[in-house]
Amino acid sequence: MSPNASLLVSVRRALPVLVLLLASPEAHAVGEARETGASEDPTVALVRIVSAQKSQVATDVALTGDIQAQAQTNVAFRTNGKVSERRVEVGDHVAADQVLAVLEPLVQRANLDNARAALVSAEAQLTQARVTFDRQKQLLAGGYTTRPSYDNAEQQLRTSQAAVDSAKAALGTAEEQLSYMELRAGVAGIVLSRTFEVGQVVQAGQAVMVLAQDGPRDAVFNVYEALTAHPPDEKAIEVILQSDPTVTAIGRVREISPTVDPQSGTVRVKMGLVSTPPAMTLGAVVIGRGRFAARDAVVLPWSALYRFDNRPAVWIYDPATAAVSVRPVEIERYGGADIVLKTGVEPGESVVVAGIQFLRPGQRVAVAPPATAASAGGEGGR
Repeated sequence: MSPNASLLVSVRRALPVLVLLLASPEAHAVGEARETGASEDPTVALVRIVSAQKSQVATDVALTGDIQAQAQTNVAFRTNGKVSERRVEVGDHVAADQVLAVLEPLVQRANLDNARAALVSAEAQLTQARVTFDRQKQLLAGGYTTRPSYDNAEQQLRTSQAAVDSAKAALGTAEEQLSYMELRAGVAGIVLSRTFEVGQVVQAGQAVMVLAQDGPRDAVFNVYEALTAHPPDEKAIEVILQSDPTVTAIGRVREISPTVDPQSGTVRVKMGLVSTPPAMTLGAVVIGRGRFAARDAVVLPWSALYRFDNRPAVWIYDPATAAVSVRPVEIERYGGADIVLKTGVEPGESVVVAGIQFLRPGQRVAVAPPATAASAGGEGGR
């Protein structure tokens, strides 16, 4: 093949690519910039800018949480012992006086038997002392005994009566110690967890069950810290059951954790439910919805966001020098198509929203005219 024929084939192959490049939005933007007098210097980047303006921002907040009891009780045995019986499982509803578990009562029953025997012995001695005192009283009245003998009989009667009282108290203590062998919650509720098995030796005061008390319920959410600094405008929020959106309730802030979770970086907020629907059982997943108060803030499109020194930043265009500079910003909230800035950009400043990937600090740029609907749609698809 001749050199001219090879050149002709190469030109024909490159022609479709050239046509596509000329038809692209960037080519139109460059052409428009040149028509408006932009420099043809290849070191000058072509960008698109917007003027930062404050606008009213009022958004809804949606949080995911779960239903929990407002009061939980740690249930523990009141004495040491070996577990001989467990009568409930996790998830069971128990009454206040229901027996949950039992310890082996061998020692306590022996102590009870000893206390009962001691009481019988003390009562027998009291009976004998009372008979002796009555006899001495009669003899003293007839002059057949001495005063010291009468006084000794009276003292013995009082001592025997005290011994009976002490034996009765010891019997009551032994009976109470025996009652400690049975674990009772003291309040009605639902068993959330247990940490013991039959045959295990437990200590007095060692929590072996956690009980969610019957009564009011909370919708508990883990929220980001900024939300607690600027809470929703409405004091009450709507709580929706995730599995059935028709089931709703109204919740009000009852408790805010004073610390931030080091693992998730969130703050736990408990919303007390005014009235808990039956479908909102313990552990049910719910969604809380609240609305923020409207406020003024600078809102920019996502395309303006840049990362500089591991911080969010934007590129600012200076019309006097036709150059750009990078500026760190603080973002208050990320939206679906835009970002809300807390600090960093003042109203009236020009922010680069297209072409930021080709910029460097101090670089001169050419500003493209505003994008048409067609070109904007093309850029969004890339």
